[in-house]
Amino acid sequence: MKIVVLDGYTLNPGDNPWTELATLGDLVVHDRTSLETVVERSQGAAALVVNKVRLPREVLAALPDLRFITVTATGFDIVDIQAAKERGIPVSNVPVYGTDSVAQHVLALLLYFCHRVDLHGEAVRQGEWTRCPDFCFWKTPLVELAGLTLGIIGFGRIGRRVGEVAHALGMRILAYDQFQDPSLEETTFSWTDLDTLARTSDVVSLHCPLTPDNRGMVNRDFLAKMRPTAILINASRGPLVVDEDLAAALAERRLAGAALDVVSVEPIRADNPLLSAPNCLITPHIAWATLAARKRLMATTVENMRAFLAGKPIHVVNP
Repeated sequence: MKIVVLDGYTLNPGDNPWTELATLGDLVVHDRTSLETVVERSQGAAALVVNKVRLPREVLAALPDLRFITVTATGFDIVDIQAAKERGIPVSNVPVYGTDSVAQHVLALLLYFCHRVDLHGEAVRQGEWTRCPDFCFWKTPLVELAGLTLGIIGFGRIGRRVGEVAHALGMRILAYDQFQDPSLEETTFSWTDLDTLARTSDVVSLHCPLTPDNRGMVNRDFLAKMRPTAILINASRGPLVVDEDLAAALAERRLAGAALDVVSVEPIRADNPLLSAPNCLITPHIAWATLAARKRLMATTVENMRAFLAGKPIHVVNP
């Protein structure tokens, strides 16, 4: 069986080998694939492994040998899953691999605004402490998280983990999810509606999948509800936020800051207004990318392939 990996570099830039997957078939690995070459490179493949390469209906229609797709991520909006279902092609994802890594990155983004250790560390290197008449100084307000409110939009595995970590630091946790799980204990958080969350949170953190209903949900109207002292964090999906509206809110000081690991188009375009917005920290979609998380991702991708070959596919998103 021919297995083609269309964009494998981010999963394995050299430290996370494809060895086990190679035992399951005739493996071809491409570091990167453009939309113009995806059909050519996928010809004859019974299974495709993809991360960000889009597989729309017209691409799937041009691949008569294709029988299985496994996405090396939790989100699967790159694949036309309805078109795949019509062809009888199961699409699997990796539902759990980066929970702790993403939560850790969200905390790093939040702590950036609390202490600006980069700015203060550089000030010391530049001699400001040496020249200081006092035993200490600070260049930005220093913020204690205990007692502040974190509003989490999307309370799945990652959202709950972020809430647990933040609660351990003394934050009050508000949670909104389209599907509120009644089995969850509410001792460390409170369910709320989206409007209340926006208006009362000191920090809003996004952790929901991208759907047609929530695309652009953080727009001018949503941002107008947030406190001018609040911070927005997005380590979920870029298109949840209207970049132009967020940049305007930051420029007009209607929002204290934003920390983003994702943007609407990736890699970020040179003309994205967020690049020049004040108090906007942007990291290059790395919350998921610790080696530990990538190893789990690779292991589950292999499990997905093995299960398909055994005739019992797992983690199927288009049953």
